[in-house]
Amino acid sequence: MSDALSVLDDLRSESEELDRLVAELAQERWALATPAPGWTVAHQIAHLAWTDRAALLAATDPGAFAAEGEKAAAAPGSFVDEGAEEGAALPPDELLAGWRSGRDRLWRALSEAPAGARLPWYGPPMAVPSMATARLMETWAHGQDVADALGVPRTPTDRLRHVARIGVRTRDFAFAVRGLGAPGEEFRVELTSPVTGEVWAYGPQDARQRVTGPALDFCLLVTQRAHRTDLALRAEGPDADRWLSLAQAFAGPPGAGREPRAGAGR
Repeated sequence: MSDALSVLDDLRSESEELDRLVAELAQERWALATPAPGWTVAHQIAHLAWTDRAALLAATDPGAFAAEGEKAAAAPGSFVDEGAEEGAALPPDELLAGWRSGRDRLWRALSEAPAGARLPWYGPPMAVPSMATARLMETWAHGQDVADALGVPRTPTDRLRHVARIGVRTRDFAFAVRGLGAPGEEFRVELTSPVTGEVWAYGPQDARQRVTGPALDFCLLVTQRAHRTDLALRAEGPDADRWLSLAQAFAGPPGAGREPRAGAGR
């Protein structure tokens, strides 16, 4: 379980960093609009709390999670927004307390899960390290929305390696969710750490199709927190180039992504 414990520790650190952004917010600032249309800061935290509760059910009560999964399947276009709306209607102190309690309970449940356990989810079942990685990815991505709303710059950390890894592993899903066939060959992905300058490499070294650039930019891309034209990512090969236009690390239907900034490109 060493891999799970490592990502769980990083998940806790990522959650605590976001917690520090919102812990002392005045009540009116919870209503600030974030880059996600229709979502305020409160919606972002409510969504994380809602998803943590779903993950906790998956880890502790698969039968109850299956019932929730049926509700999601019946309303695929609205169940996420409905969960966020319900939580965002709570007083901020109640919302914050619920998010803290829920994520702590989830952390304990995942840390105590037996080795090799596979947890049900809205797509294929997930191993514990994968579930923890997915929660970290979402926490980081929604934390970016909160930081953008508050006008607060964030210092990137090497916890991004988890986001980058899930972004690479969901390549074929990003094609499939759009009804497209997956590329027939593996890609080489080389990303530069924002902290050490180390290159995080994935895929065969001799692959003909490649993606290279800053790890932060790749993570912003696969979580759809920035438009491709605003990022310093380079693709070699037609399929790799197409991937960068539809990459998606999160479950569910294709996201709308972000519009390019004025004067796109850097």
